[in-house]
Amino acid sequence: MDYILVVMAAGMGSRYGSLKQMDPVGPNGEFIIDYSVYDAIKAGFNKVVFIIRKDFYDDFRETIGKRIEDKIKVEYAFQELTDLPNGYECPKSRVKPWGTGAAIYSARDLINGSFAIINADDFYGADAYKVLFDYVKNNTNENEGLALCYEVGNTLSKNGSVKRGIAIAKDGNLMGIKESKIEAHDGYVIAKPLDGSAEFETSLDTLVTVNLFGFTSEIKDIIVDNFAKFLDDNIGKLDSEYLVPDIINSEIEAGNICFKVKGTNSKWHGVTYREDKDELVEAINEYIKEGVYPERLFESGKILCKK
Repeated sequence: MDYILVVMAAGMGSRYGSLKQMDPVGPNGEFIIDYSVYDAIKAGFNKVVFIIRKDFYDDFRETIGKRIEDKIKVEYAFQELTDLPNGYECPKSRVKPWGTGAAIYSARDLINGSFAIINADDFYGADAYKVLFDYVKNNTNENEGLALCYEVGNTLSKNGSVKRGIAIAKDGNLMGIKESKIEAHDGYVIAKPLDGSAEFETSLDTLVTVNLFGFTSEIKDIIVDNFAKFLDDNIGKLDSEYLVPDIINSEIEAGNICFKVKGTNSKWHGVTYREDKDELVEAINEYIKEGVYPERLFESGKILCKK
C-alpha cells in the first residue's frame, strides 16, 4: 500500500529560476525540502509525489529527486496553466498559476488512497510528519480530512508580518479557515483577514494552518471535480486562484466533508524574509546537536535513513 506525501513545489521555479540558485540551510548543502523528505520517510511514508513545473523537471530531479529515489518511490506531476478540465482553455494572457487546488488536480492520476500535502519550502518538523502519517495510514472515513495546525506563536517571523489561516475549531472539528495577515505584538497577535472583514486580536496559542493537510481519495475527487465549477466563474479573472483553504471552507459549509483538527509540538520555520534564513540555519544546527538529524543528511547522494 502506498502512503503518499504530496509536495507542492511548482512555485519554486518562479522564486528561484533554477534549483541551483537555492540557498542551502543544512551544514552540507541540504535544502528545506531534503529535511521534509527525510522526516516523511522516518515517519513511514513510502511514496512522494512532487508537483513541479514541467520545464523545471531536469533541474529538480538532478538536484533533489535522484538523491532519494533509492529510499522512497518518487513520482512527478506537472502543474501547467494549460492542464484544465476538458472544454476549458487557458487565457493567453494568464501567467499566474491556478493555485493549490489546481496543484492537486495536476497529480490526480498519481494519488490513490489517503495522502498528505505540504509546501516544498516550509520546514514543518519531525512530529508533524508522524501525525500526518498516522492519519494517512489509519483513517477509514472517506469524508473526513485532517487539518494539522500549529500555535500561531510557533509560526511567526521576527522580521515582519506573515499570512496564516486561522483555524476556527469546535470540539476538535474544523469549522472553517480564515486566511489572514498576522502581525506579532508583545504577547498577542493582530489578525487582518484577507477577505476584508474586521481585524481582530488573538492569542499566541491560536491554531493556524500552513498548507499541511490530510486528504482521502473522496476529498481528492471533490477537488478535481470542482475545478471546472471554479473555472466557470473565474477563468477570465487573471489573478484568480483555486485554493485549498477555500475549497475546504465551501465543502465543510455544504456538509459534504468534515475535518479533524490536530496540533503538533513541532516549530514551523519558513523563509518569508531573507533574514529568516539565519534563524532556520541555527535551528537546524540545534536539531543536529540534539540528534534529531544526522550532520550529513546525504552521503554520496543518498539519504541517511531507511524506508
